[in-house]
Amino acid sequence: MDGILLFDKEKGITSRDVVNRISREFKIKKVGHAGTLDPLATGLMVIGIGKGTKILDLLTSDKKEYIATVKIGIQTDTLDITGNIVKEMDNYVLTKEKLENVLTSFRKTYMQTVPKYSAIKINGKKLYEYARDNIEIEVPKKEVTIYSIELLDFNENEFTFKTLVSKGTYIRSLINDVGDSLNIPMTMKDLRRTKSGKFRIEDINSNIISIKDALNFEIVTITDLNLLKQVLNGNEIVLNGINFPFITLLNKEGKELAIYKKEEKLKYKAFKVF
Repeated sequence: MDGILLFDKEKGITSRDVVNRISREFKIKKVGHAGTLDPLATGLMVIGIGKGTKILDLLTSDKKEYIATVKIGIQTDTLDITGNIVKEMDNYVLTKEKLENVLTSFRKTYMQTVPKYSAIKINGKKLYEYARDNIEIEVPKKEVTIYSIELLDFNENEFTFKTLVSKGTYIRSLINDVGDSLNIPMTMKDLRRTKSGKFRIEDINSNIISIKDALNFEIVTITDLNLLKQVLNGNEIVLNGINFPFITLLNKEGKELAIYKKEEKLKYKAFKVF
């Protein structure tokens, strides 16, 4: 059994818990996921099963969409509602118009500070391990892009927004940055991932998506035995009349053999061999 499964993660479990559950259900050890969701978060997880794990890196480079709910007036050490409160404000004044203007200003590419409670490693140690040990360390920044951000609901205590972001964007940090721009502490109360690359939360069902359908690359069926042998050995091949950046190669029975990447002219080099 090889392919991609879309899963709606519930609150309170880790991404690893999801992988373990699917591994047990399908009785297969080789299971992985494209993009971690914190225990607080819910929503779409893209799961690779069997040989599907080999293409997860090709499915993680796309945009992701989230719906987040924000608690106004507090900031926590984890930047979400599960953390310890480090700052409070009850005399803030925030209008819907002012909030919308600030949210709009974040439609940009900028250097985002990684949360100190995250799994990013510095000198072989995860950031949250430093934080739990009260060890001060310079927290890294990474370039992220906020493609769109839209206010969905607003009241004096909290608001909800939808955003489309680049891979690796921390919504907790985005919320914290919005709060800093308004000089009002804020923290993430709830988070739901609704899109990951080409996949949407509405697409979830119990079916396994084939590797070729998940990738949606141009498909080339290999019938020549010599060419087939080269592909199975992961050799460079020449394909006349084919001109695509990536191609999925199938045998005559329709089984995925490999993904090849164009190098120059008619030459293609093995990228993933199944």
